[in-house]
Amino acid sequence: METVKCLVWDLDDTLWRGTLAEGDDVALLPGVADVVRGLDDRGILQSVASRNDHQPAMARLAAFGLDSYFVLPQIGWGRKSDAVRAVADELGFAHRTMAFVDDRPAELAEVAFELPEVRTYPADAAANLLQRPEFTPPTITDDARRRRERYQAGFRRDSARAGFAGPDDDFLRSLDIVLRIGHATETDLSRLEELTRRTSQMNATGVPYSEADLRLLLGEVDHDVLVLTLTDRFGPSGAVGLALVHRHPRVWHLKLLATSCRVVSCGVGAVVLRWLADRAAAADVHLVADFRRTDRNRIMEVGYRFAGFSTGDCACAAVLAGDEDTGIERFHLVPRPQPASAVMTVLGPEWTVAS
Repeated sequence: METVKCLVWDLDDTLWRGTLAEGDDVALLPGVADVVRGLDDRGILQSVASRNDHQPAMARLAAFGLDSYFVLPQIGWGRKSDAVRAVADELGFAHRTMAFVDDRPAELAEVAFELPEVRTYPADAAANLLQRPEFTPPTITDDARRRRERYQAGFRRDSARAGFAGPDDDFLRSLDIVLRIGHATETDLSRLEELTRRTSQMNATGVPYSEADLRLLLGEVDHDVLVLTLTDRFGPSGAVGLALVHRHPRVWHLKLLATSCRVVSCGVGAVVLRWLADRAAAADVHLVADFRRTDRNRIMEVGYRFAGFSTGDCACAAVLAGDEDTGIERFHLVPRPQPASAVMTVLGPEWTVAS
């Protein structure tokens, strides 16, 4: 069962007992605060869809010490399905990874009808959500524990961008972005597994890799497991992507490139492809990359093509015969001059051709 990425809470008689707009002295329902904090610790984002006035509802959440746990709160008088959809769209999450909890059957039915992939739960199930498998990720990484904080930093970054007067490239330069590309270590593996399973928009193949799979690749001298970390003036974003490269003597094979949707606007995927192309050219090897279309990763295909990759026959096919995978297309880099990144500093290891 796919893990829930974001749970959207109703407030009245769901998170707290009573109806705020009717003047009730609302109080948190038993166990709810522990559930909110527990989900946050597992890296599951949470939001609010409530029919209330925004300011008093947020003030009451602040009084309970919970206001900072909810991203993109949707507090107003519209439909709950519209609120859930708005949260999913802003986060870039597929509906099947969203969940909604409410005390009113009519509200649950409305969301289920309009958004059939969203999982819905009655309020009396809220206290037991931590025991449910869909709210229990297979691993809980340090990045997961800080996921909400990093999304909130991203929202501040987006707000600054909206208020910036000037070209977008100038704004990106103002962030002092540093992208580090490094060889993964044992401590990175749980996060990298998570990225292969969670990332969908910026995932070139959708092929998941377990910790065990990645650990085996770490021990292969002709494979590189690369971890991508990003920092800017809003703080560290942690591990935001990975690249898996099989280095043959005359061909480098990019088997997977995946980056978090949090860094799409920074163009991290394009920068990594340019960096790999530069390293391949310096080593005098051909660069090929795997791609498999999904219902979510069209933006990744566009990125490959803008970076100079195209489909077609290649003399390296025999070299890569052992790297075949079902449904995979092979993109070949068509050499052409690529400008250096103008918006971020890239720090990465030097490579030599595998012998």
